[in-house]
Amino acid sequence: MHRPRRAFTLVELLVVIAIIGVLVALLLPAIQASREAARRSQCANNLKQIGLALLNYHDTHRAFPPGFLAKVPPSDVMTPGWGWASFILPMMEEPFLAGMIDYGLPIEHPHNDIVKTVVSGYLCPTDEVATEAFAVTDENGATLVMAAPSSYAATVGDDASEVDAMTGNGIFFRNSGIRIAQITDGTSHTVMVGDRAFAQVKGIWAGAPNRSVTRAGLENSWQMATAAAPALTLVHNNWVNITTDEDGGLDDFFQPPR
Repeated sequence: MHRPRRAFTLVELLVVIAIIGVLVALLLPAIQASREAARRSQCANNLKQIGLALLNYHDTHRAFPPGFLAKVPPSDVMTPGWGWASFILPMMEEPFLAGMIDYGLPIEHPHNDIVKTVVSGYLCPTDEVATEAFAVTDENGATLVMAAPSSYAATVGDDASEVDAMTGNGIFFRNSGIRIAQITDGTSHTVMVGDRAFAQVKGIWAGAPNRSVTRAGLENSWQMATAAAPALTLVHNNWVNITTDEDGGLDDFFQPPR
């Protein structure tokens, strides 16, 4: 006996589609929240790895790396300019990259083209970073070097310490080489490195190229703000919200958007 085929009516099909749409609408925020939580966890893990790398560097060299290296005495000269993040590359599982750097030559020297290399451990997944090297310029806008971005910065000390000063009361500053024994407040009460979103400040991991300036990121409310070269990799412990700071907060910590 011939049996009639069963099929969806148009109304039934529309109801099914509507139900699926509702389920997707309910599940999508949960999926996005889960992904964002994973990104935040990765960002925190990056900071943990940086902290461990700094401690491993200290174990090897009996001191933390300099905030940035400037062999020439005048305070306005940053040569060769290599910063703390470049010195701990071997401890960040980047020994090949570190081996390609000539630390005796300036960051901006053509031989050190390796500064264009993006290091994933220096990028927070929630940050709106450049996907490749960007132009680091002088005060007139002329490109000095193409360098890879960073979402993190080290601190020179409290708000009284400036990033371009000869010394600071923190761990990282010009030609610093602070030992753990010198940290009288204890390491658990002392800030070393923190978030400094590229979306707010165009930082780099390499250090402070000579004659360069630090510029605001795309999300910074003060687009015309600039800061001295060391702010490319250093900050001071000023916790003022960057959106209310007339200098753009370029030398302050700032968390990536969550």
